[in-house]
Amino acid sequence: MASFIPEGYRTLTGYPVVQDAAGLIDFLKTVFDAEEKVRAIGGAGGIHAEMRLGDCMLMLGGGGPDLKWAGESRPMAFHVYVPDTDADYQRALDAGASSLQAPADQFWGKRTANVQDPFENHWYISTRLGEKWFYDELPILQPYLHPIHAVPVIDFLSSAFDAEEWGRYTSPEGKILHTTLRMGNGSLEITEAAGPYQPMPSMFYLYLPDVDAAYSKALAAGATSISPPSDQAYGDRSAGVTDPFGNSWYVATHLE
Repeated sequence: MASFIPEGYRTLTGYPVVQDAAGLIDFLKTVFDAEEKVRAIGGAGGIHAEMRLGDCMLMLGGGGPDLKWAGESRPMAFHVYVPDTDADYQRALDAGASSLQAPADQFWGKRTANVQDPFENHWYISTRLGEKWFYDELPILQPYLHPIHAVPVIDFLSSAFDAEEWGRYTSPEGKILHTTLRMGNGSLEITEAAGPYQPMPSMFYLYLPDVDAAYSKALAAGATSISPPSDQAYGDRSAGVTDPFGNSWYVATHLE
């Protein structure tokens, strides 16, 4: 673990926001055996929760049936590796999800299935075919973006946060079918929008060695400020920006 990241976290953490955060917490426990680590009421009056899925953490927020909260939902898409795609797919349907793609073996060496949960998040469920159901070099959980045009997003993340592209696949017409951006020991996947997979402006928490420098680089790359860098009571120095594509990035350096 790098000194600028708190124990148990990776550099990149997705942060979906939904109207029923408590319901999403229960869904993640039921479908993916997620472990709830933190649940609290945030400064805006909504739930803030932190959950562990495999070797990754997930932050989430929002309201609940008994919680007055006037915020807007910001559902996200995630790619999650599991030991048995079929079992998790069925658990998701039983928990109220709708199917986007039934389980099927893919030529690239994975068995996959896609669902939309009752809170509008997408979950792309995968099992690697072979001795291991996951890849040693990739996190179990990876946020996923579906921009209309991927290249400007890739360029922004490379300029602002030193993201490194890994394995771009394109159609004969030049459409980006899949790419991975490595950001420290986290990663983000991108496929350009098609069919039910459309842009979902998302929210992220990103740990970097120097939040002040990252904030300045993000603004120079075209982001707009949400909040300038400042020390927080929970032990991070953090800042917020919105990128040119509507995604929110809360960049932080953990203070020892």
